[in-house]
Amino acid sequence: MAREGTSMRRLTAVTIAAITMLAAGAAFAQGPIKIGFLAPLSGAIAQAGKDMYSGCELFWEESGWQIAGRKLDVILEDNEGIPATALTRLRKLVETDHVHMAGGVILSNVAYALVPYIEAQGIPSFYPINSADDLTQRKRPKWLVRTGFAASQYMHPFGEYAAKVLGYKKVVTIGLDYAFGWETVGAFQKSFEDNGGQVIQKLWTPLNIQDYGPYVAQIKRDTSAVFINGLGRWTVLFAKEWAASGLKDKIPLIAGGTYSDEHVLPQLGDESIGVISTHNYSAALDTPENRRFRAAYEKKFNRSTSVYSENCYSGAQLVSAAIKAVNGKVDPLEGLKENVIVGRLIPAGTGASMAKIREVAVKRDKMILDEREKQAAVVPPAPEVEPMALPPAE
Repeated sequence: MAREGTSMRRLTAVTIAAITMLAAGAAFAQGPIKIGFLAPLSGAIAQAGKDMYSGCELFWEESGWQIAGRKLDVILEDNEGIPATALTRLRKLVETDHVHMAGGVILSNVAYALVPYIEAQGIPSFYPINSADDLTQRKRPKWLVRTGFAASQYMHPFGEYAAKVLGYKKVVTIGLDYAFGWETVGAFQKSFEDNGGQVIQKLWTPLNIQDYGPYVAQIKRDTSAVFINGLGRWTVLFAKEWAASGLKDKIPLIAGGTYSDEHVLPQLGDESIGVISTHNYSAALDTPENRRFRAAYEKKFNRSTSVYSENCYSGAQLVSAAIKAVNGKVDPLEGLKENVIVGRLIPAGTGASMAKIREVAVKRDKMILDEREKQAAVVPPAPEVEPMALPPAE
């Protein structure tokens, strides 16, 4: 059952006991847990926002709207892809709707803007698709877990690929002038130049751009290729200008995966044929798991899967696994981080570092399990406590 309002939709679904408030206790054991989900359902990347929620919704539906025997009340909010709007919506979710946790969010400037409030409120949160690097690197929050990827992560191997496999010597980059653009372009440049290439020009476009013409006109014509960072509305605008410029048959175009992801692919034309891009998911992935996922998603929503729907489906799946690992009991956020991906902690990394990350994760797994066995042998069960009252809204 769903009830729709002007800015939210409530769905009876599954419980997320493993990531409720640290102070919440067994008094919540039989009641629903409220999750606030933030997505840009309007604005420049509305389709990506819809794909996000659809991915989670599909997993919850397949689970029979029940995990670990408890229900979940999901409140869906449109953050419009604007930091100030997102913060206002989050405050409403926490202080008026009294959600126990929050999730969602795409744009990196939005993701970073919410962290101080999340930390101040101690509200457990998960980002299944946002890729802002510092969320899992230099400024890791206590109350937030990312179940997806980092922006720089898939750009490191792509920079090497552009230099060594494609054989490009010089590249011009065009990136959106905010965190996701900086982190994507920066990682590509470092890897590309570490492997003998050179970024000869970097062009930055504002988020409110309406015409890529002035930027395309500045591209140095002696470049081996152009690297474009974009998604949603920005992809469509650039593709239109790229076609009009006459450069398609003169200069190769390479891109971050969001530029040509399935959320925007139906809006592109022949100007995008031949673009080489990279990402951690494609609807064309030919595995039994993805074939099943695609069939279920396309049947329910009548559109293709995308990196946004897949990452959010997987994020909901990983959160569910964490809940089951603690038998649906209230657990600190740290417990979620340990349980996600069948016990794997999720350190940040790059394509060049994944083998080392896996080695570290395996060692951490063993340390965590050994420590838990020791504690279980000597520590009595915690007494039941009353839930802590939330502070009044400011």
